[in-house]
Amino acid sequence: MSTLALALVLAAAFAHAAWNYYAKKACGGTPFIWLFAITGTCIYAPVAAWVYITYQPYIGPWQLLFIAGTGVLHAVYFFLLDKGYQSGDLSVVYPLARGTGPLLAVLFAVLFLGERPSLLAIAGALAIGAGILVLTGNPAKLKTTADRRPFIFAVLCGATIAAYTVWDKYAVSVLLIPPLLYDWTANFGRLLLLTPAALRDWPAVRDQWRRNKLAVVVVAVLSPLAYILVLTAMVFSPVSYIAPARELSILIGTLAGAGILHEGAVKPRLLAAGTMVAGLVALALG
Repeated sequence: MSTLALALVLAAAFAHAAWNYYAKKACGGTPFIWLFAITGTCIYAPVAAWVYITYQPYIGPWQLLFIAGTGVLHAVYFFLLDKGYQSGDLSVVYPLARGTGPLLAVLFAVLFLGERPSLLAIAGALAIGAGILVLTGNPAKLKTTADRRPFIFAVLCGATIAAYTVWDKYAVSVLLIPPLLYDWTANFGRLLLLTPAALRDWPAVRDQWRRNKLAVVVVAVLSPLAYILVLTAMVFSPVSYIAPARELSILIGTLAGAGILHEGAVKPRLLAAGTMVAGLVALALG
C-alpha cells in the first residue's frame, strides 16, 4: 500500500470512530438515520455538483445500478449498526462489526475481484481478526437472546461492510464514478428509502432533532468524509489492503467506549489493540 493510501485510510479511521461514538450516544433508530442522511445530503450537495460539472463523469446503466445498490447496502448497514448500539456497548459492537467486515472483504476480493494479497498482508488481516476475538471475549458465555443480540447485529453489520466494500471498489475503480459523487448519491438514495418511514413517525424525528442536534451534524459530516477518503484510496489501491487497514478505527472506537463511556475492560482491549496495530503494520509493508 502506498504512503498516500495509508494516510487517507488513517484519516478515515479517526473520522469513522468519531461519528460512531456520537451515533452510539444517540441510538436514535430510523429517525436519527434519516436526519443525518438529509443533513449530509444538503451539506455535501454543492461539492457533489462541482465534481459532476467539473469532471462530467459518464453515468450509464451500470453506474446507476451500482449507485442504487450502494444506497440499499448502506441503509441496511446503518440500520444494523443502530440496532447493535441499542443492545450492546460501543467497545463490543464496533470492533466486532469492523473486524468481521475486512476479513470477509479480503475473502470476497480474492474470490470475485481476482486480487492476490501477499502472505504478509494476509498475516496482517489475521492479526486484526485475532485482536477482535480478544476484544469481544468468549462467545460461549452468551447464553440468552439478549446477550447474543448485539453480537448478531454486529456480525450482520460486518457482512454488510464486506459486501459494500467490494461493490464500491468496483464502482470507483472500474466504473470510474468519482468517490465524492458516488458517496453523495448513495446518501441521497438512502434518504429516499427512509423518507416514508420518517414521515410516518414525524414526532420521533422532531424529538431526535431536539435531543441530538450535535450528533446529527457530526455524523452527517464525518460519515461521508470518512468513506470518501476510503473510496479515494480504493481508486489506486487493492481493496484487500484498504479494507483491513482502515480498521485502525477499532482501536480508537474501543478506547472511546472503554474510557469515555466507561465500559471497562481496558487492559485486554489494549492488548487487542496492539495486535491490530501489528496487523496494520504488516498490511502496510505487504
